[in-house]
Amino acid sequence: MTLIKSISGIRGTIGGQPGDNLTPLDAVKFASAYGMWIKKSSGKKQPIVVLGRDARISGAMIQSLVQNTLVGMGCHVIDLGLSTTPTVEIAVPLENADGGIILTASHNPKEWNALKLLNHKGEFLDGDEGQKILDAAASATFDYATVDELGKVTVIDDYIERHIDHVLKLPLVQVEAIRKACFKVVVDGVNSTGGIAVPALCKRLGVEVIELYCDPTGHFPHNPEPLKEHLGDLFAAVKEHQADFGITVDPDVDRLAFITEKGDMFGEEYTLVACADYVLSKQSGNTVSNLSSSRALRDVTIKHGGTYKAAAVGEVNVVQQMKDTNAIIGGEGNGGIIYPESHYGRDALVGIALFLSLLVDTNSDSVSALRDSYPSYFMSKNKVQLTPGMPVDRILEDIADTYKKEELTTIDGVKIDFENEWVHLRKSNTEPIIRIYTESNSQEKADLLATRFIKELEAIAQQYA
Repeated sequence: MTLIKSISGIRGTIGGQPGDNLTPLDAVKFASAYGMWIKKSSGKKQPIVVLGRDARISGAMIQSLVQNTLVGMGCHVIDLGLSTTPTVEIAVPLENADGGIILTASHNPKEWNALKLLNHKGEFLDGDEGQKILDAAASATFDYATVDELGKVTVIDDYIERHIDHVLKLPLVQVEAIRKACFKVVVDGVNSTGGIAVPALCKRLGVEVIELYCDPTGHFPHNPEPLKEHLGDLFAAVKEHQADFGITVDPDVDRLAFITEKGDMFGEEYTLVACADYVLSKQSGNTVSNLSSSRALRDVTIKHGGTYKAAAVGEVNVVQQMKDTNAIIGGEGNGGIIYPESHYGRDALVGIALFLSLLVDTNSDSVSALRDSYPSYFMSKNKVQLTPGMPVDRILEDIADTYKKEELTTIDGVKIDFENEWVHLRKSNTEPIIRIYTESNSQEKADLLATRFIKELEAIAQQYA
């Protein structure tokens, strides 16, 4: 069982011992630390915090603990109930709130939950802000409100609909053209809040929806990470219903993947590529993705006359790079779309609306044909479990030294760009593993490159055993 503390929040498995897992004591401690920080950063005795959660089994328990802790700190809470990460992000500025917390462990299995922390802009905290909360939690020196200064809770239960309204008002979303196209889709909501939000958005756009696992019970029917090996039922349903394509999201609806009409992956890396292709066809500008994302976004950006930049992995890093380069769209290759015209956060609902707009704008014969129109790269995503005492940073330094004559990027682990392929090695921020991403011009070559570096990592690790 695991508890992971980072600048973006606290994530862990439910149950077990305090300090080792996400227990009620840990939830209260970190909610208290956030409450202390939000009061100081806002300069208010009673700041406003927006709170929402995905449909995890532990969600109601964690929400009750966090919400009442914030009330005890003197914070007013706007309770969105079952929600999505981008919905909470949008709600923070719309409600003139001072911050927000999303209770979700994103793509992690059901035994996990987390507190994701937002600032007054509805954006994830930067390193300095996050460190202040970690320090406050470590000191456990909290100053709670007196009885006359306790916070109050306001329930708003229609924010997903407000979020959809916001998406439909975006200038590049071709609402009427999409309605006329009469698409049919299958939606896998992994029995979380995507099962509420995605069908609702599609129906507002006149799309016929076949719902698969859209009951928000929190009992995930398969591993909730939207990867090929987890989506067999969706592949079959798309073909069975002769749908135009399939849609799947992770439990908190900030990652998005499409399935072609043939029941194949469109490619989670190509979610961002397709949406960027559409936006760049309407507006000149730049793009950003993280170091572990496909070169295809760079190629599409150059095709449209823009400039592409890579950021360190992590939404906050991508957002900062987007601001620095005035990027008009960006995100992460795991299916995360960040569209500043909407807000600076990954948003599957925005991605769906842009993708549908692309389909009607290009009059594509099929989703598979659209996919075939993009540069063809193949990725391999692997991981190596960390062992106690392994000097991971030193191992990565040794790798960088070995390949110092190649094009290296070391702002986040080690990325080595070869002529026709690349490898990115980094410690995960959310799990005790080293992630190994490779990309090449064939799946076989990408897999071979990954195998090669797994062996190299293991050989170097043995030197430190």
